[in-house]
Amino acid sequence: MIDKTALSLHEAVAQIHDGATVMIGGFGTAGQPAELIDALIEHGAKGLTIVNNNAGNGDIGLAALLKAGQVEKMICSFPRQSDSYVFDELYRAGKVALELVPQGNLACRIQAAGAGLGAVFTPTGYGTLLAEGKETREINGRQYVLEYPIHADFALIKAYQGDRWGNLVYRKTARNFGPIMAAAAQTTIAQVKEIVALGDLNPEHIITPGIFVQHVAAV
Repeated sequence: MIDKTALSLHEAVAQIHDGATVMIGGFGTAGQPAELIDALIEHGAKGLTIVNNNAGNGDIGLAALLKAGQVEKMICSFPRQSDSYVFDELYRAGKVALELVPQGNLACRIQAAGAGLGAVFTPTGYGTLLAEGKETREINGRQYVLEYPIHADFALIKAYQGDRWGNLVYRKTARNFGPIMAAAAQTTIAQVKEIVALGDLNPEHIITPGIFVQHVAAV
């Protein structure tokens, strides 16, 4: 019998090892798996590379993970905003590295990993510092930059409902990066508001099929 239900969030994140690359869903705090992040902080894995839309807000969630000193590198598209002071202080002190990726490219590179693509050509970033040292090519009269997929050891995502097979549905804009991150990671851990019985999820509403999810835990 397939049952991907985790007994607890702590059990689910216990396999995350030092030096892992971890994708964390969310657009800012919308759809951010805050409880899974808290469990990761308690777990204590260090030297992590985190892939996220931004670099944390205030002192909670991703910002708390950064403050705990567990992050070695951030890959994101929006590292600075009014309440990103935790990351800002760490970056200025040389305690965390940053790979800045335009948001469309970030999504595209994650999607490429999930689709098994070797690389993609994108016009975004051409002629800027972000394209320095990268292969470029003219295609149909337009200039493109070669970008490589972003793979991850783990993805931590938040969904609205799931079943024991790992099928997931999301609530409105909280979906954001969750589905593509689930496809791009070797191991996906999803926190959900409710785990329902098999067959209770409308197949037409399932966005992330269970094949991309290894663990699901109710919060």
